[in-house]
Amino acid sequence: MSKFKSLWSSKSQDWRTPEGLLDLLDEEFDFDMDPCPVNSRFNGLEVVWGECNFINPPYKDVAKWVKKGYEESLKGKICVFLVAARVDTRWFHDIVLPYAKEIRFIRGRLKFSGSKNSAPFPSMVVIFDGR
Repeated sequence: MSKFKSLWSSKSQDWRTPEGLLDLLDEEFDFDMDPCPVNSRFNGLEVVWGECNFINPPYKDVAKWVKKGYEESLKGKICVFLVAARVDTRWFHDIVLPYAKEIRFIRGRLKFSGSKNSAPFPSMVVIFDGR
């Protein structure tokens, strides 16, 4: 197991969203907030989110962020997540699968901005739309 540990973990949790993907999603949704920007000076889990949010959460805490995004959507907000396509997890089966308006699986592996290599995992875009 330890031989493959690096495939599913990272010393850095700051996987910057590929600009092209973020531009496409922003064009579609017109985001007004990123509750968990890289090197944030606030805890996005403890602040009020905007009306239309883009979230690329730290992958070690993705369950907390997905739960918060779902809760924000219940207030009439849109929350668009870029997360690892981990369809075997509790958060996927308990929150994403039953409550997401849409799940978009990304073909191939993303190359996150600032990284030399493609991600070692598949990704998906999850949309909670409380409108």
